[in-house]
Parts: sequence; C-alpha cells; structure tokens
Amino acid sequence: MPEDAARPALRGVVTDWGGVLTNPIAESINAWLTEENIDREGYRSVMRPLVVQAYGAGADGNLIHALERGECTEDEFERLLASKLRRVDGGQVAADGLLTRMFAASTLEVPMVDLIRQVRAAGLRTALVSNSWGSTSYHRPLFAELFDEVVISAEVAMRKPEEQIFLLATSRLGLSPAECVFIDDIEANVQAAEAVGLVGLWHTESATTAARLSELLDLPL
Repeated sequence: MPEDAARPALRGVVTDWGGVLTNPIAESINAWLTEENIDREGYRSVMRPLVVQAYGAGADGNLIHALERGECTEDEFERLLASKLRRVDGGQVAADGLLTRMFAASTLEVPMVDLIRQVRAAGLRTALVSNSWGSTSYHRPLFAELFDEVVISAEVAMRKPEEQIFLLATSRLGLSPAECVFIDDIEANVQAAEAVGLVGLWHTESATTAARLSELLDLPL
C-alpha cells in the first residue's frame, strides 16, 4: 500500500515558535548586534561552532544545549556568553538582560499566527514545541488561544532534535506521531520529527507553509 494511503488522517499540528510564529531569528540577532555595536566577527566565531555542535553529535556540554534543556540558568548563560563577546570599541557586553536584549526585535509573524488560529478553529489539535532561549522570548498571552499543549524545552529537560520531545508533545495531544504535522524553520528538527513518524514541514516563508499545510490537511487556509 502506498505510504500516504497507509497513514492515518492528520488530526494535529505541532509548531515551533521562534522563526515560525515570529520573524526570522537572524533579524532579531542582527538588530541586537547593531544596537549594541557588538563585534560581529567575534560573535560569529563564538556562536557558529556552538550552533553546529548543538545540532550534531557530541552536543553534551554545549552551552546552547545546556540552556535549552534547562541545565544552566538564564543568568549563567548570559554571563558566559557576555564574557566571550566584545563591542567594536573593545568594551564589554553587559550580561544582565542579555537574552531579553538579543530578542528585543522579535515580532509576531501575523500570517503564521493566523494560520495556527485557523487550524485550531477547524477542530484540529495544536501544540507548541520550542527550544527555549529565555522566558521573555514568548508572547505567552497567545498560548491559550493558539495551543492545546505547550512544550518548552527548558521546562521538560529535553530539546529538539531529541525524539522524546516530539513524542511528549504528540502524547499530550492524545495523538500518534503519524497523526501530526510538525512545522519548524530548522531542517534538522524537521528531519528528527519525521524520523519518529510526524509529517515534517520545513518553514521558509508564510505563504509556502500555508499552501503546503492546506494541502496536507485538505483544508482551505
């Protein structure tokens, strides 16, 4: 039997937050680097290997990994990262409130928020699965309206792309992985979700995601 015919009907949508329901994360980071006149090459030299390692083998001990799983506090992360950065004038970067400042330029991606709102109004179950970069990076007043379940990595001591976090989200929805679509802007996370049975949708821009989700769910979105 063809794979699509064997798959149960899709009844749930699981989505990422940053970069999917918000503007691209790179936009927020670039705005922060500009605002605080931080040396960009120095920032890249610190962050690039951490990001690569966090989504590859040997992530244990990685600073991003520790923050996202709640293995270090936000204050600890801010102090460690700030100590590795410098402004263009050679000055230090303030540690207090660093995560809040990093994402101060984050804005809601209204078409994507509306898309999740439509999906839930159509009777499908919805969940958020997000790797947390600080408690202030979410617009929490929207959670009750948009999601049946919320899974934030630091609160459950697991992170994407670990398979357990996807299975936790689908079990909380009362659905099997095969009954859920997963949307994320990081391809490694989409691939990990697909590996445990979810239907992956790699988000690059709102119109394409909406068209693909409409096709998958057989809903006018």
